[in-house]
Amino acid sequence: MGLIVRSSAIHAAGCYTTAPVRKGERVAEYSGPRISKAMADALYQDYPVTYLFGLGDLSVVIDGFCTAMFINHSCDGNCETSEEDGRIWITALRDIPADSEITYDYCLYDGSDDPCICNCGADNCRGSMYAAEELKRRRAEARKLAAKKRAKRKAAKTRSKAAASNSA
Repeated sequence: MGLIVRSSAIHAAGCYTTAPVRKGERVAEYSGPRISKAMADALYQDYPVTYLFGLGDLSVVIDGFCTAMFINHSCDGNCETSEEDGRIWITALRDIPADSEITYDYCLYDGSDDPCICNCGADNCRGSMYAAEELKRRRAEARKLAAKKRAKRKAAKTRSKAAASNSA
């Protein structure tokens, strides 16, 4: 099967198939040097774009250097990824016609404050490349932080009222 990289409506460049792909067929392998997550964080601290793929317990990542690194995220991807013996395979979830862009759901879990905005345009778009579970975790964290801030403001207001009534 042939893959080509060309301009994409989703994000800059994308990976396209030149022949039809059958459901369950391997489309590509995500390959490149394996480095520690800590090394990747240090190497790419100031880079807005990375091509990293977490392996296993996520302590090791593949620093993408292959055609597969151009496969864009979609909340309704036509492929999925799987790890087998430390290798990452991109496999078709459904039949894909020739000349179609290959996509998969990145399900990101790490990115500090980066919103990782999604541009896939799918009907079920989450608006983010983060996994649904990560988005849920982040919303819960934001609610807790907001509750702490409200509690601090309320306590400060109560102290202010108490100080005002004591001085009267």
